[in-house]
Amino acid sequence: MEQVEQNKSPELRSEELVVNMGPQHPSTHGVLYLELRLDGEIVVDCRPHLGYLHRSIEKIAENRTYIQFVPFTDRLDYLASMNNNLGYVLAVEKLLGLPVNERVQYIRTIIVELNRVGSHLVSIGTFAQDLGAYATPLFYCFRDREKIVELFDELCGSRLTYNYMRIGGVQNDLPPGVDKIIKDFIQYERKKLDEYNELLTYNAIFLSRTKKVGILSKETAINYGVTGPCLRATGFKWDLRKEEPYLIYDRFKFDIPVGTMGDSWDRYKVRLEEIQESLKIIEQAIGAVPEGNPVAKVNKVYKPAAGEVYLRTENPRGELGFYIVSDGTTKPYRNKIRSPSFSNLSVLPELIRGLNVSDAVCVLGSIDIVMGEIDR
Repeated sequence: MEQVEQNKSPELRSEELVVNMGPQHPSTHGVLYLELRLDGEIVVDCRPHLGYLHRSIEKIAENRTYIQFVPFTDRLDYLASMNNNLGYVLAVEKLLGLPVNERVQYIRTIIVELNRVGSHLVSIGTFAQDLGAYATPLFYCFRDREKIVELFDELCGSRLTYNYMRIGGVQNDLPPGVDKIIKDFIQYERKKLDEYNELLTYNAIFLSRTKKVGILSKETAINYGVTGPCLRATGFKWDLRKEEPYLIYDRFKFDIPVGTMGDSWDRYKVRLEEIQESLKIIEQAIGAVPEGNPVAKVNKVYKPAAGEVYLRTENPRGELGFYIVSDGTTKPYRNKIRSPSFSNLSVLPELIRGLNVSDAVCVLGSIDIVMGEIDR
């Protein structure tokens, strides 16, 4: 009898395994470390670990004048440096009650929308590479982004961290002949969007890897403070350029692309469609830039009255906010930065529980984080 009992097959059991995913190289999704708890190849839980790229930028702001801090904003979301510059200088201008002329408004709008296009191209190319599409989509996206980078290089002498926006204006006026360059790029890029659709959007393998993978509901997105394309992919139509217009966005006609399911494919598709809408904005603005001097003659040092201000803008990855507290000196008492990538990354564990490890890579790529603005 004992022998019979011993020969019975024991109940099959699985043992959970903790796997460290990352830190990856900064050229991928930044120095991010995901602690994955796995049951076989299924993700049971996930804990993102941050801090590997921490540079104390908010603390540095307390020891720099308002003008000196502008280059530091380039190092937040370094794929959207122009947009970071803009958010900060708008916040300081609001604190100072400093008006800017019409030409500045138009130039800023054109430049940040070009940067939005460039940022989304990087997102799409790297996302495809994450899914094993090798180099073709990545090279195509960087080929198109290079046209924007070359324009920015001529505009301010930099290719990544621009330091172009100024409190009260911009660093340089638009170079001669830029109207034709930008209009040619718009026509060129519209044709390339059809190419991306053929290459990726409706590709059977791409669809099987992204459709119904990492579904984010509206309620969960709002509870976590998710913004930008990740929020709009859930079907929630929220864009600060429409809801709380800044600069001159209320003068232009453009749509807010939204998804239906909130999955990885929707997040990709929203970004691709946003490129089209940014091109619409640029096309309307480039033909209406008024005369004037955008290079503001401003003070070297500002001493705003004691007070506080919060200003938020629609960055390529979502809502970027600057909360600045002035104590009446030449340096801010506090400069709190609300980065979209932090909130967007926080929801990652909710999206990948129950998925395969390979799908976790897909979901992380679809969120499109930049660690520079998370580790502040």
